[in-house]
Amino acid sequence: MKAVIMAGGKGTRLHELTNDEIPKPMAMMAGKPILEWQVECLNRNSVTEICIVIGHLGERIKEHFGDGSNFCVSISYFSEDKPMGTAGALAHIKDFITEPHFLLVFGDVIFDIDVQRMESFHLEKNALATLFVHPNSHPFDSDLVVLDANGCVTGFDSKANTRDYWYDNIVNAGFYILSREICDTIAPVGKTDLEKDVLFAAYRQNRVYGYISSEYIKDVGTVGRIRDTESDIIGGVVAAKNLSLKQRCIFLDRDGTINEDRGLIYKLDDFVLEENAAEAIRLINRSRYLAVVVTNQPVVARGLCGIDGVDEINRKMSTLLGEGGAYLDHVEFCPHHPDKGYPEENPAYKVPCDCRKPGIGMISKAAHYMNVDLSASWMIGDTTRDIQTAKNAGLRCVLVRTGEGGKDGMYDVLPDFEAENLLEAVRIVLENERDGT
Repeated sequence: MKAVIMAGGKGTRLHELTNDEIPKPMAMMAGKPILEWQVECLNRNSVTEICIVIGHLGERIKEHFGDGSNFCVSISYFSEDKPMGTAGALAHIKDFITEPHFLLVFGDVIFDIDVQRMESFHLEKNALATLFVHPNSHPFDSDLVVLDANGCVTGFDSKANTRDYWYDNIVNAGFYILSREICDTIAPVGKTDLEKDVLFAAYRQNRVYGYISSEYIKDVGTVGRIRDTESDIIGGVVAAKNLSLKQRCIFLDRDGTINEDRGLIYKLDDFVLEENAAEAIRLINRSRYLAVVVTNQPVVARGLCGIDGVDEINRKMSTLLGEGGAYLDHVEFCPHHPDKGYPEENPAYKVPCDCRKPGIGMISKAAHYMNVDLSASWMIGDTTRDIQTAKNAGLRCVLVRTGEGGKDGMYDVLPDFEAENLLEAVRIVLENERDGT
């Protein structure tokens, strides 16, 4: 697979670093230009033929990279005499794109991802376009992507819109696999915007998909974001998040751990975050650990609400955490309950299963999906059921004193640690990682 990098931006927000002497993608970060980090990651993924679209001060890029041989890749260039938008150049480089699909990368994005995983998803879906999408720490001011259960894009929600609903934290990261045939839809004159002019039209064909990943990818278009990313590079967080490597995870119970225990939660108004929950999950986000919720939701089997109702409550959780600068990498819930005899119960979900805790079905599913090393992972919850789940899955565990606080008495098990709340529990996990215990 070949790659096209859009590197023509002026980067006025990075003037402090560029002094209008170098283009934005050549701003230095942890000892290398942003663009060099990109080229190196592409090379590690066997993407070795790259076309860089240049514009403002593009000769500086050519001087640094030349034909790419010093970086073990082959680089060609297309120079925009005048700005063509985020997709206009694709109409002029069709001769370079000789394969059925290609990568499109924007020059102000740092990433370290397993491209082959994304490509496999693209091929499986027979997609016209695949967007790398992910949760981030500021969804409230980001462009959101709306997906159906199959990953197909059903809409886009601009950050300019007023949002009066609970939403999934799914953000477009600026990294794409596109079919070559998309180039034929772009006029060779004027400006073309990738999202508004290309993707908005294509998704109505039901062939635009969102590839959700926990891997590291960040827009570094401001000085502050560059400094944050430098810290992540130096701390090893960027490389560690690549899904070709085994991941560490903190599995989190939901009710009584992340949100207040108010019995069975099936009404939106009953979902209220525990104090400091967002701060706790922010700490996970800044570490090498993934934050994954695994929660029993028998409200579906009891007939109190449907799957859609649980999804809506989880969207509220996603929105509230996002407002607090935190995000979850993944959520799994079990809608089943084995005991029958409740009024209005839903018999389709009144079945035994392996996903209901203390079964480990949800953990095993998430571990397979996200390449998690369970022996290096943790569980945090408020019940002995959560602790037994951790024991069954081979996880270390922390019992929080919020919610049930371990007083449910269902299982005769002891946690590795106890904590007053989720924030203290996360600190215990991270402190033990530093101690190497």
